[in-house]
Amino acid sequence: MTTLRESPLPAAPASAPVPASTPDANAAELSVWPTSTTRLAHGDLAVGGVPLADVAERFGTPTYLIDEDDVRSRCRTYRQAFPDAEVLYAAKAFLCRAMAHWMDEEGLGLDVCSAGELELAVTTGFPADRIVLHGNAKSPHDLRAALRLGVGRIVIDSASEIARLAAAVPPGSRQKVLVRVVPGIAAGGHAKIRTGTDDQKFGLSLADGSAQHAVARILGQPTLELVGLHCHLGSQITTEKPFLAAVRRMVGLLARIEDQHGVTLPELDLGGGHGIAYRPGEEALDITALARRVRAELTASCAAAGLPVPRLIVEPGRAIAGPAGVALYRVLAVKRTGGKTFVAVDGGMSDNPRPALYGVRYVPRLVGRRSSAEPAPATVVGRHCEAGDILASDVPLPGDVRPGDLLAVPVAGAYHLSMASGYNMVGRPPVVAVTDGHARLLVRRESLEDFRSRDVGL
Repeated sequence: MTTLRESPLPAAPASAPVPASTPDANAAELSVWPTSTTRLAHGDLAVGGVPLADVAERFGTPTYLIDEDDVRSRCRTYRQAFPDAEVLYAAKAFLCRAMAHWMDEEGLGLDVCSAGELELAVTTGFPADRIVLHGNAKSPHDLRAALRLGVGRIVIDSASEIARLAAAVPPGSRQKVLVRVVPGIAAGGHAKIRTGTDDQKFGLSLADGSAQHAVARILGQPTLELVGLHCHLGSQITTEKPFLAAVRRMVGLLARIEDQHGVTLPELDLGGGHGIAYRPGEEALDITALARRVRAELTASCAAAGLPVPRLIVEPGRAIAGPAGVALYRVLAVKRTGGKTFVAVDGGMSDNPRPALYGVRYVPRLVGRRSSAEPAPATVVGRHCEAGDILASDVPLPGDVRPGDLLAVPVAGAYHLSMASGYNMVGRPPVVAVTDGHARLLVRRESLEDFRSRDVGL
């Protein structure tokens, strides 16, 4: 691994980009890369004006790279698409101090699901009243931290949580809460990330009356202030229809609450789950179209129910962080056996478990050198002691790929570091931000000393 240099990496020379002789093909190939990505003449790519080979040389591999300007641009897209709504960044996708700072500067709130995420954000200077805490099994520590730091809202996910939270609120105070409702809508890119139906662990069911019962109980708690309803249908949703169905069902519950309790709730949180493309040609959710249709559906449904339109809340995470990230790996071995080519890299399921968990398909690319070899199918595998440690199956790579080559994987900004593990004590990769031709370290590489320092017994 190369020693870190203090000076910023230079921007790619003005003469470096390849002439756009086939702009349509180039655009299609780079469609899932950060928006600042450019081709360089020697076969490399630059992101944020920084050549990827230079990032790998300076910071070593594996390394996560994130394009700060791309992140900020996606935040602004949401703010423009939902001008009257509250946009909360779902911190579980990827959180570090810099990310919290960017969200604050761009006017987004935060959606967190643990005391760890909450305290990192607040100690960075993020306003606690713009943070929402949720989770299906909040610990006493989570709730105490939320109350101590003064979070804006807590999402109640189960009946047992009502009494525990009410009892923990300091005397003379009231905590704003939302109720997470299961609307009975199946949506999401994989069975393990569909959360809007009754056959999973989240929320309170609309169908069996659990949500209505929880609302009644909360309204009877003097230390809790019910301000709205929350739902989250799942992840990687690429069509607007499930969100529109959720609006109708949630407005129906808002109407029943007003009829039964005489209470008009002012907020409706539709969660996130906005799908992105991981490979060229894949479908992604159109955020502008989603916002337009959701606003129209919400207005019409409330008018039909005789309700004022509640303040809308949305919680994008992956859609902001995912496309802005790139993972860099060094090839360690190439093995041709059983009619297949295996390209082994210095990372794997410890820094990206998503292919093993959800079957997600990525498109790695050779960077740092130009190859004239014809592409051939290859399976990119990790270094871990698991047959399922596969990063990408049957993807086209140059036929002369060899040890020492650098591979780059786009759409690596979400659920990589946040889901990374200590498997085989390899150590989690660093996170490097790029912008305007400069690269800076945001999160350092996990070291052997980190493992040693936690191991206190003998």
